Amino acid sequence: MIKVLSFVFLVSFLLHQPLRAQQQGGIRLAKLKYNGGGDWYANKTALPNLIQFCNENLDTGLASDEEVVEVGSPEIFLYPYIYMTGHGNVVFSEEEAQNLRKYLISGGFLHVDDNYGLDEFIRIEMKKVFPELEFVEIPFDHPIYHQKFPFPKGLPKIHEHDGKTPQGFGLMYEGRLVCFYSFESDLGNGWEDQRIYNDPEEIRQQALKMGANIIAFAFTQD
Repeated sequence: MIKVLSFVFLVSFLLHQPLRAQQQGGIRLAKLKYNGGGDWYANKTALPNLIQFCNENLDTGLASDEEVVEVGSPEIFLYPYIYMTGHGNVVFSEEEAQNLRKYLISGGFLHVDDNYGLDEFIRIEMKKVFPELEFVEIPFDHPIYHQKFPFPKGLPKIHEHDGKTPQGFGLMYEGRLVCFYSFESDLGNGWEDQRIYNDPEEIRQQALKMGANIIAFAFTQD
C-alpha cells in the first residue's frame, strides 16, 4: 500500500484534518474548484474511476468518492493529490495563489489535466503561484512514466483535439515536481465511464494506467 508522504505535508495534513475526514477513513483525493467561469466540474466520473482503479491495482486504500476543494480554502491541506481540469477560463486571486503555493511547497501535488482549451489560462495563473518557475517538459525517463505501468514514450494520446503530440509539463520547486500538467492527452476523458465517450477499452486502460502512475509518483516522490 502506498503510504509515503512528505513529512512537511504530513504535518500540515494532520493539523488541518477535521474529525469528518478522520471518521470516513482512507486518504481522500479532490478536484480543484476555481473561479473565472471555466468548467472546473468537468469529467464527473473520472476521478472516482481512477480511485477505484488505483485501489484495485496499487492497493492504495483511497476513499472511494472524490471531494471538491476551493483554491483558497485551508481544507486544501486535507488532500495529498488535487486534480484540476476544464476547457476554459481560470482566475486565481492573489490570496488563492498564495494558498496554493503554500500547499504545493509543503508537499502537496497538483495534477492539471487540459480538457482542451485550458492551456492559455493555466500558464498565466500558475505564474501567480510560482512567478520564479516555468513549465518544463518532463523527459520520458522521468519516474512518473515508470511506476507500475511503463510509458517509455510519455503520455498516451486519449482524444485527438488538435492532433498534437501529447506532452507532460511540470513545475519543479527545489528539485521536486509539485505540479504535473498533462497537455493534448486528455487523461480525464479516458478515466470517464466508458458509455460517455465510447472509447475503446484499450484506450481507457492506457489513461487509467497513466493516471495510476501519477498517483503513485505523487505519493512516493522524495
